[in-house]
Amino acid sequence: MANLDLVALVVRDYEPAIRFFVDALQFELVEDSPSLTNDGRRKRWVVVRPKGGRTGILLARADGEQQAAFIGRQFAGRVGLFLRVDDFDSAYQRMLDAGVRFVTDPRVEAYGKVAVFVDLEGNRWDLLGS
Repeated sequence: MANLDLVALVVRDYEPAIRFFVDALQFELVEDSPSLTNDGRRKRWVVVRPKGGRTGILLARADGEQQAAFIGRQFAGRVGLFLRVDDFDSAYQRMLDAGVRFVTDPRVEAYGKVAVFVDLEGNRWDLLGS
């Protein structure tokens, strides 16, 4: 997996997270491999990324109550992830049709169109484009 930058996102379970990113956001599933925790328990190494993108998201299933407590709150209620698209209107409509929940209406800023949506765990994202 050369030349792939990663950011981790804590999720409740792998399958619903994969479906959200692949089906609703149209990301590609880069890797889904068996792995082990540091103390030898089974887990998976699951990476998704926007098609044509370089940065991937490691979907890390919460391990224990402490990690589970931060699901959906990894960025303290702020937008913490950004999805830039070439055609904002098309991506926005496709995501709406796929059931993605937007928490703001689209607006125009100096840097382009933007709308805030939440992923399946409640983390806030900016959809950005022109």
